[in-house]
Amino acid sequence: MTTKENAVNTTPAKGTQPPEAAAVLDDVRKTYGGVRAVDGVSLAVRRGEFFGLLGPNGAGKTTLVEIMEGLRKADSGTVTILGHHPWPRDVRLLPRLGVQTQASAFFVRLTAREHLATVAALYDAPRRSVERTLAMVGLTEHGAQRVEDLSGGQRQRLAIASALVHEPELIFLDEPTAALDPQARRALWQVLRDLKSAGRTIVYTTHHLDEAEELCDRVGIMVNGRITALDTPGRLVAAGSPMTRLLVPADRLTLDQAQAIPGVQQATLEGDTVVLETLDSGPVLSAVDAIAGLQGVRTRTATLEDVYLELTGTPQG
Repeated sequence: MTTKENAVNTTPAKGTQPPEAAAVLDDVRKTYGGVRAVDGVSLAVRRGEFFGLLGPNGAGKTTLVEIMEGLRKADSGTVTILGHHPWPRDVRLLPRLGVQTQASAFFVRLTAREHLATVAALYDAPRRSVERTLAMVGLTEHGAQRVEDLSGGQRQRLAIASALVHEPELIFLDEPTAALDPQARRALWQVLRDLKSAGRTIVYTTHHLDEAEELCDRVGIMVNGRITALDTPGRLVAAGSPMTRLLVPADRLTLDQAQAIPGVQQATLEGDTVVLETLDSGPVLSAVDAIAGLQGVRTRTATLEDVYLELTGTPQG
């Protein structure tokens, strides 16, 4: 994969700002002691774009997002958010931004509804926005519960509601589906799609690579403070390995039989499954069919997770 080429081709030229950009970063750097947390990052997020930021723990994602939010000052480089510089703290930007963090603060003695009403009042948002936003994140029936009595997943949804209640233009979401059960996670996906359809811009970090592949217009993969790949999920996957994996139940096909099939590059045993890797799946599938039949056989092509592992060498998490 030509990851360097991906990054260069999608990074704005120095000193330029793409039209309709919600966020523009130019050679942004931040160092803590001898650690380069952000090391020369340049990128642009278009208005209305769903942009995902991926990378292993310690890659610099949180620092970069906090610089964009105006919570940290970059050592050098320039940052423009909705036409303004976020540092020093710009009060004109605050109503236009929505921020959800993993360590969100709550008024724990208030009910969920009261908490959200307090946040709405801080932004001078209309009272009706409280009920609308509670419904949006599936918390209407829990609105009368004290925040301290909510489950972890419910608090996560309340944190997201707090970032959305004033209808911001640019929304920063840090692991928004963490602590959510699968049903709530999928429901939030639809909320995020609706926000994008309404013209909101979303900058989003996640450890769920399937989620990023499903939702994001573009993703940036960050390693050691640098953006090592930046493109649409589809193009990143297409530029990766063309290998197809065939997954065959081990009680149907032995490892020796798999390795003897023409066109199989590698065969391995993973639990109760024989995994065949091939560049030409058609003839290999025909050979498997002749030996064992195709019942229970699955195929798996490259995914964003494969690209991520190739670039970082570590599983996301």
